[in-house]
Amino acid sequence: MAKVLAVLSSGYKDEENNYETGWWGEELFAPLEALEKAGHQVDIASPLGGKPVVDQVSFLPDYDPEGTYKALYESGRADETQKLTEVLAEEYDVVLVVGGHGAMYDLAKDEDLHRIINTVYDNGGIVAAECHGPAPLIWTLRPDGKSIIEGKKVTGYPDEIEPEGLLDILPFSLEQEMTKVAHYDKGDLNEKAHAVWADDQIITSRDPFSSELMGEELVKALENK
Repeated sequence: MAKVLAVLSSGYKDEENNYETGWWGEELFAPLEALEKAGHQVDIASPLGGKPVVDQVSFLPDYDPEGTYKALYESGRADETQKLTEVLAEEYDVVLVVGGHGAMYDLAKDEDLHRIINTVYDNGGIVAAECHGPAPLIWTLRPDGKSIIEGKKVTGYPDEIEPEGLLDILPFSLEQEMTKVAHYDKGDLNEKAHAVWADDQIITSRDPFSSELMGEELVKALENK
């Protein structure tokens, strides 16, 4: 059995632009279900601990047609999270950074998360990030001062499918920042799911519809360890 740490944004509210965001339902629950079904333990953490803010858009019919992920959310599975400052990174075999636009605000430059990512990586574990979740990888620096994804093939949420006008208020463009340090690959947008292994320890996925694929890839990788 492996121990997996799923990291969620605590949420962000932009009063000026009447915009609120957080973590994305499917991006936690699809991999979590796959990992737990395979016998692994999944713990959840966030910057502030407690109950983090979910992006309610992730439960709309376009994204959650059967209400599967909303039901899991309402079950309270993500109501109690550890604070990132209290996480003992050495205990974990995998760190999974869950997406949602909230990750752009409170996870991207969180030094405690960077510490956890580096520790898991240095111990031979897996670093996984979904959709907007790869943002923290850009600023996770290795001892040589370079990003952990420097020069590696990665993916993440592309600019061209961001909601209209949202790039104007986001703190940065994920695609543009990733492109500065890594080989960004959005894949074929006509294909439902896309995930990329940067090396044998780092995997990124493109969008919410790649969440099940992320779960499958992590289960497979842990079986082979």
